[in-house]
Amino acid sequence: MKTVNKIGHITLLVKDQDEALKFYTEKLGFQKRQDLPLGNMRWVTVSPKGQTDIELTFVVADTEEKRRAMGKQAGDHVFLTLESDDCRKEYKALKAKGVKFYGKPEVQQWGVDVVLEDLYGNLFDLVQRFKH
Repeated sequence: MKTVNKIGHITLLVKDQDEALKFYTEKLGFQKRQDLPLGNMRWVTVSPKGQTDIELTFVVADTEEKRRAMGKQAGDHVFLTLESDDCRKEYKALKAKGVKFYGKPEVQQWGVDVVLEDLYGNLFDLVQRFKH
């Protein structure tokens, strides 16, 4: 029996796939990976430019239950961690593009990090890990 060996897609509930695509590609610098019709839905995915093994899939919040969960898929906790080689430089570039941050990059025992928010309220931790 074969075991599960990786995560391929992470669903992100969105109000509008086009506005999500614009935010993630133009503000966060992600790359569109897929955008195609799939039956009666549209399959839209993105990922950081250098990462092809996992993608965020934009799923329209088309029910009241999904709309209530939109932006709060991890409750009030960070939803995903975005890794960077230079957290401070990335912070300045993203802030200049209008990305909302909670504070400024701070040194932690394991690296430098700062929390940012996407257009729906999902929280992401922008992290630069110390090299050992």
